Amino acid sequence: MRKQFVIIGCGRFGSSVAMELVRLGAEVLVIDEHEDVIQHIADHVTHAVQADATDETTIKALGLRNFDVAVVSMGGNLQSSILVTVMLKEVGVKKVITKAQSDLHGKVLYKVGADMVIFPEKEMGIRLANSLASDNILEYIQLSDDYSIMELVVLDEWIGKDFVELNLRSRFNINVIAIKENEQITLVLSPDYKIKAKDVLMVIGKNEDLEKLKRD
Repeated sequence: MRKQFVIIGCGRFGSSVAMELVRLGAEVLVIDEHEDVIQHIADHVTHAVQADATDETTIKALGLRNFDVAVVSMGGNLQSSILVTVMLKEVGVKKVITKAQSDLHGKVLYKVGADMVIFPEKEMGIRLANSLASDNILEYIQLSDDYSIMELVVLDEWIGKDFVELNLRSRFNINVIAIKENEQITLVLSPDYKIKAKDVLMVIGKNEDLEKLKRD
């Protein structure tokens, strides 16, 4: 049985999540109070409903308790996102993921029952800043306050050497999890693989250790 998702609030973030989930084979219901938004996305999702999600009667009438995951993406309306999160948990939605605008907003959402809180703008800002600040960083994903994943253009001195010679785990306290070559990703890494000039390494490690690999 396909997983069922409900996306509440269909701005740019909510719409992109909804359409990508459909592409991945999920059933997706979207809810937004604006008619033009619903008309725009209706053909791209399983079901689209124009409704006020802050109305408890609406939440119950739509049978949202039967959905596996709810994503609350209500723009800058902090009060509404908190209220909807509370109601979704009260009706029995298994997992509620809510978009937050600030750390304080996020703390409140966790307090009222959100299973996961995301900060799209903050996370995108961190990723962009890291890619702009260093010539050899293509992508930067912060996993927590301590750990991140980074796509790293290989340093000149690494070219032609294999992983045994480089000994990256001991030297830099990082782990290589994949190699990207011409958009092809290799997950099973041989110790004797020789690094090529165009290779991009996907590495994971503590933020303080990853910082040492950045090149101005």
